[in-house]
Amino acid sequence: MHVNETLLQLQELSCQSYKQPLVSEYYNIFLLEGSGAISIDFVEYTYSGKIALFTSPYQYITIASDTDLPIRQLAFHGDFYCIEYHKQEVACNGLLFNNIYKQPFIPLFDNELDAIFDKIRSETALNQPYSEPILRTYLQLILAIGSRIKRQQQDLVTTLPPQPIEQFRELLELHFITHRSADFYAAELAMAPGTFAKKCKKYFGKSPLQLLQERVVLEAKKQLHLTHKSVKEVAAVLNFSDEHYFSRFFKKHTGVSPTVFREKVGISIVADLSMR
Repeated sequence: MHVNETLLQLQELSCQSYKQPLVSEYYNIFLLEGSGAISIDFVEYTYSGKIALFTSPYQYITIASDTDLPIRQLAFHGDFYCIEYHKQEVACNGLLFNNIYKQPFIPLFDNELDAIFDKIRSETALNQPYSEPILRTYLQLILAIGSRIKRQQQDLVTTLPPQPIEQFRELLELHFITHRSADFYAAELAMAPGTFAKKCKKYFGKSPLQLLQERVVLEAKKQLHLTHKSVKEVAAVLNFSDEHYFSRFFKKHTGVSPTVFREKVGISIVADLSMR
């Protein structure tokens, strides 16, 4: 079986290529090193050393490096590898991808992922047709290694004393569809709105409103990609007053309408399986 090259792409580009926000229908895995700043959906993170960065379709990505070292980018479409369909094999959805509560990258202390990238480059550089199962296996290995490192990071964090602001995550998961006011969550946590906002920004690196909006967008993407619901039905599920308001909200945060998002990202095989 031969993979369509538009579904899996490996390239090496200069840092200059990422100075302006990039957005696409692909999942991306970037390998970079040095130091600098990464902006994902206009939220900035600093990095130092060697890292692997994971991004999801229609996220705004900007990378500003203090060095001129090249960046390696592996982009794959959901039609090539559906992270939800393969969650029993590699549970990376909500961990490496679509994790709005944690920084979107992991530290790397060896060249293990570089070596797999090299294997993908060698496989796709051959004159003969290359194999989709082999490339999918390499990708799955990258995701498994990345997930292992991310879990190790989280295990280290769980050994620290729990922070009261961490409860916001639990409340947000329970109420983001029906309550989109930061004041509601501040009251639930028995905090003054100003204190809540400061603690949230310090702990999560984002304001309460940013997290609320990101959680709604994430659920909207999930409904559009993993179900056959119409845009009107998705708007209703997410408690929007009408589909036009929902479409404006979605486009503001992703750069595309819900219809275009679905056309470009596609509807996952998971949607068909859920109908059986």
